[in-house]
Amino acid sequence: MQRILVVRNDKIGDFMLAWPSFAMLKASCDCHVTALVPSYTAPLARLCPWIDDVILDPGVNGDVPAQRQLKQQLQAARFDAAIALFSNGRNAWLLWQAGIRYRLAPATKWAQFLFNHRLVQRRSRSQKPEFEYNLDLIRHFLRQHDVAIVEPAPPYMQFDAPTLATVRAKTAADLGLEAAMPWMMVHAGTGGSATNLSMTQYAELVLGLQRQHRMPCVVTAGPGEEANAAELQALIQAQGGEVRVYHSRQGLDYFCQLIANAALFIAGSTGPLHIAAALDVPTVGFFPARRSATPLRWQPLNSRGRHLAFTPPAGSDKEKEMSLIAMPEVLLRVNDWLAGLH
Repeated sequence: MQRILVVRNDKIGDFMLAWPSFAMLKASCDCHVTALVPSYTAPLARLCPWIDDVILDPGVNGDVPAQRQLKQQLQAARFDAAIALFSNGRNAWLLWQAGIRYRLAPATKWAQFLFNHRLVQRRSRSQKPEFEYNLDLIRHFLRQHDVAIVEPAPPYMQFDAPTLATVRAKTAADLGLEAAMPWMMVHAGTGGSATNLSMTQYAELVLGLQRQHRMPCVVTAGPGEEANAAELQALIQAQGGEVRVYHSRQGLDYFCQLIANAALFIAGSTGPLHIAAALDVPTVGFFPARRSATPLRWQPLNSRGRHLAFTPPAGSDKEKEMSLIAMPEVLLRVNDWLAGLH
């Protein structure tokens, strides 16, 4: 059995878009898969059914003992191969120092010269989804090893019905919601990698949807996102909308189980949107117009027809672009789309 290290040690959304890669790797060949991830995505890695082991990366700011321990862990594991879905100079140096014989990464930047297997990928052109760029690396590895490729399919994250029912009942009791009703969830925060709608735009969208659908809104908020959540709640309540705030303080596992109970999930291009999509919850996403952040490049993992994307008009001013997304037009499209889903 091959021991394979897969590196995706960046943000939550990026890590979720690697799940199809883990699925393809495990379905296609007899291997033991270890993921190198930062501590904040480790709970998600441990939920992934195609990851056998997790190694924590202290990151570039980790202290010297932590960096030394990571190097020793990588060397002691005696990996047969390493696939860097995320490539930078530090990752390249780590894998080279670990003495891993087969090291594959995108052929980009100076770091490529520390990898002895490379695949040309023009990710900066954003011509396909990020998860497809990741899958292309796995396909390259499998072809080089003469392994038949098994293509993965959504949903990528699943929980059993009793677990979801328990979380739903607890959330309903804690927030004063009707457990039997469909819940719309909105995550108005952002990890900082993409611009987002204003709270006024989110409120207009929620209120418009509630005029057409009896669907209470749950605003989800992680650490540092409490102010946005409170502002959005106040805006919706001021116009008679039904809204509650869920503060994510019970860990990522529980947060994922909560999201799995949503009938609809709305967010900008951020981690929770990609978690919802991995669960195949219907998602509505808002993306900047910049080439590096387009709806195509950061397309979530929903099955066909269960994701709807919006972006500002081409050529919009960077500072004002998200404000140019017109909520009346969004509402029309979302309502039509929801009718088709049901």
